[in-house]
Amino acid sequence: MSFFKKQLDTLSKFWSVGYFLGLRQIVRGSIWINLLIISIMTLTFLSLVVIPGILVGLTEGSFEQNREYLTGDLYLTTLPDEETIVNSQDIVRVLDSLPEVENYSVRYKIGSTVEAGYINRDDFTEEAESLSVSAFVIDPEQEEATTGLSEFLIEGEMLSSDRSGEVLIGSTLLQKYSNFSDLFEPLVNVEVGRPVKITLQGEVEDDFQREQQLLDGNNDPGQTSEFIVAGIIDSKVGELSSSIFITEQDYRRIAQQRSLQAQEIVVKHNGRFTDEQFKDIALSYGFGRYAKVQTATEAIPKFLADVQQTFGFLGNIIGFVGIIVSSITVFIVIYINALTRRKFIGILKGIGISEGAIEFAYSIQSLFYAVFGIGLGLVILYGLLVPFFVQNPIDFPFSDGILVAELIPTLTRALILVVITMIAGFLPARIIVRQNTLDSILQR
Repeated sequence: MSFFKKQLDTLSKFWSVGYFLGLRQIVRGSIWINLLIISIMTLTFLSLVVIPGILVGLTEGSFEQNREYLTGDLYLTTLPDEETIVNSQDIVRVLDSLPEVENYSVRYKIGSTVEAGYINRDDFTEEAESLSVSAFVIDPEQEEATTGLSEFLIEGEMLSSDRSGEVLIGSTLLQKYSNFSDLFEPLVNVEVGRPVKITLQGEVEDDFQREQQLLDGNNDPGQTSEFIVAGIIDSKVGELSSSIFITEQDYRRIAQQRSLQAQEIVVKHNGRFTDEQFKDIALSYGFGRYAKVQTATEAIPKFLADVQQTFGFLGNIIGFVGIIVSSITVFIVIYINALTRRKFIGILKGIGISEGAIEFAYSIQSLFYAVFGIGLGLVILYGLLVPFFVQNPIDFPFSDGILVAELIPTLTRALILVVITMIAGFLPARIIVRQNTLDSILQR
């Protein structure tokens, strides 16, 4: 028992002496050098967190926009072997009865052709100004309550169930706004309040199917009607800005169909459940037999998920380089400090101070720099940068970029930086302390 007590006393003296020496070096050291090293640690920590956070935030902003304006919290689409969601009306009745459902929107997605500029067309030998696009058939009030589609109106007004013969057109389809003129020829003569001809193809069809219809002698595979452009949609969710929108009533009138089977159902829950829990509720009602049921995360396009993974990897590489630079800086500063105090270290060893206590003192000094630098970095990160990017997202073509700085990964990076900094402070002290005591005192 006395042996363990003796060891504890020795260890206690080791820690207390080392702590005293380390604190003394910090207090009596140059305040400018201390501030310089703390600033380096702060900038290193911010580079370790902010750069990956912004890179990941570019795709995270796109994910959030897809959730809010396209897929909702729960996204129901057609099964692989089906063209529509079978029994979609039964699903709608169940959604109406579920208290967990806040809003939902039923969409019918069909192929269409938009023709413009035909009124003032002079030369009928030239090809018509037209585009083949996807058309969303929606209930305007339902869609507005679920996704807030009108937020993306840059001209005109939202569709209404009380009005007929109106269409919303995505900005990507128009020369006035499009940046993709090299990929297709956008429409020129399209303005709010002017008419366009829209040919609705019925169920979703690809170009091959449409060409096959023409080869079979069906020269009018769809229903053509004139619509007035009610508004223009401009969204960073590409599918919205490259499509057109018409009301369900207009489609029923043109296609002469009383009942429709949806291609998409977008659902938002009341927030009392996670998306996965809400998906389980939907599956318990048998939704999976008629539709592909996905959470917003599962419905993320694969290329966006790949981009996020790549950006995260690049951010980690940049952060790793920052850690290396910081550790080298701390190593050099501690080494120079220990080298200039070589005589003092020799005297300490000569009067009986253990090598371990002296090395611990320099580790304490490194810990001080790391803790204060990271602490200042956390204050800047969560007190300034994160709120700033929330209020002022980075304007990128495909998303509004934010700064992603989740607490647990951030603290993990901080801990890694602390450990590496302490190692960088310990090593130079170890090199100096292990030198011959008499040579250190005599500075030989």
